[in-house]
This record gives sequence, structure tokens and C-alpha cells, in this order.
Amino acid sequence: MANATAISNSPFLWEGTDRKGNKIKGKSMAADEAAVRADLRRQGVVPSRIRKQSSGLFKGKSKITPGDIAIFSRQLATMLAAGIPLVQAFEIVGNGHENAAMQKLILAIKADVEGGSALAEALAKHPLYFDDLFVNLVEAGEQAGALETLLEKVATYKEKTEAIKKKIKKALTYPAAVLVVAFVVTIILLIFVIPAFEDLFKGFGADLPAFTRMVIDLSLFVRNQGWILAILIGGAFYTFFYFKKRSRPMRHFLDRVALKAPILGPILQKASIARYARTLSTMFSAGVPLVEALDSVAGATGNIVYEIGVLQMKDEVATGQRLQQAMENTDLFPNMVIQMIAVGEESGSLDEMSAKVADFYEEDVDNAVDNLSSLLEPMIMAILGILVGGLVVAMYLPIFKMGSVI
Repeated sequence: MANATAISNSPFLWEGTDRKGNKIKGKSMAADEAAVRADLRRQGVVPSRIRKQSSGLFKGKSKITPGDIAIFSRQLATMLAAGIPLVQAFEIVGNGHENAAMQKLILAIKADVEGGSALAEALAKHPLYFDDLFVNLVEAGEQAGALETLLEKVATYKEKTEAIKKKIKKALTYPAAVLVVAFVVTIILLIFVIPAFEDLFKGFGADLPAFTRMVIDLSLFVRNQGWILAILIGGAFYTFFYFKKRSRPMRHFLDRVALKAPILGPILQKASIARYARTLSTMFSAGVPLVEALDSVAGATGNIVYEIGVLQMKDEVATGQRLQQAMENTDLFPNMVIQMIAVGEESGSLDEMSAKVADFYEEDVDNAVDNLSSLLEPMIMAILGILVGGLVVAMYLPIFKMGSVI
């Protein structure tokens, strides 16, 4: 119940004087004005004015992204390393956050910690934003008395994994956006431009070339039955994304197909291996037992095929199998990765070797994505040329035919 109350807190702007008589102002999250006054008194601030912050047109609709969690981890780690107490660090980070939803989340966690909960326990109440890996690492840091060190590792891990995701999304967003624009332009030409040529051709009194006739028929279909096509396409997209989100077998099929796709498949495979190695390094260096670490590693790979493979590895390692052998049995990892993990196992430096694997594959993904962008640009221009140029040629073919007759 305490957590639910904290989440419903509202922002208050206040002005007052500190213990030295200096005028200060700030923002706090609290259930009501009385709670703000009590909190300020604990900080030695005498409030002169307190008012509730206006909600504004778009307030309260902000969304918490993985990038926000990565920044929060880095900020909290930096403050703890500087010797700032945990509760005060939450107060500073929470009140200084521009994202209202993130601010509420941070101050809700702060309220739980103030109430006596361990940080890992408080984070575990928000599984949508803090996964098992995050919570396990924080718990390990609390138990070892090295919370700031473990938070640094979490922050680095989050930043690197998010960087890979953003890189891949960026590479795919550009061609997708261009293709959408090309599709929209094509529809506009079919609906508004082709009919003008059709009226012109009616006065020719001659048969039109087959290509021109086909384009005109397509224009007629889009104008008359286009709404049916739009509903079918919209329904297909909705059904696809609905089941993709809720059906694990479908996601498994799509992930398997994606890994075998030309050009994109190898990039996704390298990204999954990079996330696997980075997560394994982070968990193992935090002192988490290997079998327990593999549970979190499985969910962090970002691909169900690799997730199933890592869970299979976990079961084999739990029965005494070496990690190297378990990796070989999945047939998902290149020989170089397996050999580096084997060296790490034998030398007792599994975390360091995993980190080196992660560094190598993260750089490899960066280079592959850059190359993909360079490769896609001419392909996209060719598609645009075929779509738009094809329509233009189709409309001018009858004119060229007349010119040759004359």
C-alpha cells in the first residue's frame, strides 16, 4: 500500500530559507502540502511558499524508457561514489528529473527505502523497469557492501546494451521511413495524378500500351476499392503485432527467421552474442554464481532462440558440465567465442574474457550497422526510382507511341 501511495504523489514547488538563512527553492513529490512541509523540516528548510505544480497539457503522459533507467543508474552510482547517502541521492536525482513518470518512480523507491526496505527489495516492486538482472546485481552489491561499484557495472551494462539496440533501430528506421514515404507518394500519384492522364488518353482513340493500361487499372482499383485494401492491410498489421506481443511460439518463429535473414541476420546474431557476453561478465564479476547468472543472461540476449539456448546451458552447467561444452552443444556460438570462454574458465577470469568478447562483438555490430546503412541507401534509391519512375514512364508511353507514329 505504501508503494501505491507513493506512485500517486503530486509535484509541489516550494520556496524557503535554509539553516543559514539563504533563500532556496525546489520541487518535491508528496501526497499533500503537509507532507512537503514535514519533509522540508527534516532537511532544515523553513518554507515560505508551497504550491502544487500545474499539470499542463502534456504532463503525466511521459513514458519511462530503458535509456531513462540507464541514466538513473549512472546518476545514482556517481552520487553514492561521492559519499552522498542513498536517500538523499534519490531525493536529488528524483527532483531533478525532467520526466514526470521517472520522477514519480524514483521518489516512490525513495519512500520504500526510507520505510526500511532494502534497495533491491524496493526496485523489485517495479519489474516493468527493473528486471531480475538489475535487482540481483543491486542485491549482490548491498550484501557485499559495494553498492556504488555494482551500480557502476549496472550503468555501464545498461548503456552498452541500449547503445546496441539504438544502433540497430537507427539502421532499420531510415529505410523503413523512406519506404513509407515512397508508398504514400505512390498512392497520391495513383489517386490524383493518374486520373488526369486517363482523361487525356480517352481522346487518343487508340489502344493504350499494356503497361499503361495496367497502371490505370491499378489507379481505378485504389480509388474504388482502396478502402477495402487499407482495412485488410491495417488488420493484417494489427493481427501480426498483437500475436507477436502475446504469442511466444510466434516470437520464437520470427526470431529464428530473423537470425537466418540475409544481411540483417548476422547483425542480430552478433548483437545477441554481445548482450550474452556483456551480461555474463557483469553478473559473474558481481559474484553471482554461474548457474544463477545464466538465468538472467538468458532473458538479456534479446532473442528467444538464444534465450532457450542459454537456459539449456544453465541446466547442463547445473549438472556439472563446463560452460564451454554447454555453449558448443547449443550450436549458437562461433568457435572464437567458445574458445575465449574456455580460456576464461581455465584461468579463473571468466568475467574479463566475457567482457572482451562483448567489446569485440559490440564494435563488430557498430561496423556492420554502418555498412548496412551504406548498402541500403542505393537499394532504397533504386526502389524509389522503380516505383515513381515506373508510374511516370507508364503515363508517357502513349505519348511516345504517338510521337513515333507521327
